[in-house]
Amino acid sequence: MDERLRAGVHRRTVLSALGVAGVTAAGLGLTLNGTAPLGEALRLAVGVAGPKPAGKRPVVTVDRVHSAARGRDVDLVTILPPGPTPKNLPMSILLHGLHGNARYAAVAGLPEVFTSAVVRGAVPKFGFVAVDGGDNYWHENVPGDDPMAMLLEEVPRWLADRGLGPLPFACTGVSMGGFGALLYARRRNERRQPLAAVATIAPGLLTSWTEMAKRKAFANADQWTSLDPLKHQAELGDVPIGIWIGDKDRFIVGARKFIKEKKPVVGSIGPGGHDDRFFRRAVPDVIRFLGKRVPKPGRD
Repeated sequence: MDERLRAGVHRRTVLSALGVAGVTAAGLGLTLNGTAPLGEALRLAVGVAGPKPAGKRPVVTVDRVHSAARGRDVDLVTILPPGPTPKNLPMSILLHGLHGNARYAAVAGLPEVFTSAVVRGAVPKFGFVAVDGGDNYWHENVPGDDPMAMLLEEVPRWLADRGLGPLPFACTGVSMGGFGALLYARRRNERRQPLAAVATIAPGLLTSWTEMAKRKAFANADQWTSLDPLKHQAELGDVPIGIWIGDKDRFIVGARKFIKEKKPVVGSIGPGGHDDRFFRRAVPDVIRFLGKRVPKPGRD
């Protein structure tokens, strides 16, 4: 492999120029410093995206930023609608799952469905921002590595530096990211800065410490209990919540419990498992759900 790719050189410039090809690469996990040569990544990405007018491609950037909260450099990925970007464009955080990263956060179909919906005027303009969160269910399991503090304290500054809406109006997450999205919503509510929407696909909600302990994401059962959204539903406040999950998903028991007790705005259980096939089917509903809650210009 070309050593420049291994070092991740020029990643922001290249992905910005790629438009839809870049975002498809991110959604499929085809990274500039991954295992596929750059030319192969481009071929696969363009093949999936298909021929589309350049003006109807999302604008994707990948920046390397330093997170003091995590004690390391992380990727910051933004997915914006085509055309000029309005100042303070409303943004939704996009949280990846276990063993993922910011480049894997956009699940199958999300960039294309999102772009199409904005171009058709089906939803107002907004964008997504993803960051590397590690494997600790978006909390400080390892001392000195606090992804939740990164979301709350650093992401707003990074967004403001780019002229985007600094206080995300929503949070979207898949699997572990769904757990994290609900935890983030709780923290925002505790700060009296409630979200306008939380959208989760197959959120990582478990009812057994024995099962959760296998993920090595919590120091002990007490720490998990203190953070588990199932046990802190009241702390979420009145934020509109959407949950989409397959009936054969490994997290279905916890999701059913949350849906029954919290009664979210959307509690959709459909046929399928914990895989891209189900995630892809859920994406259009997720985009519509978020689109209905994008703040109007001039509002936070």
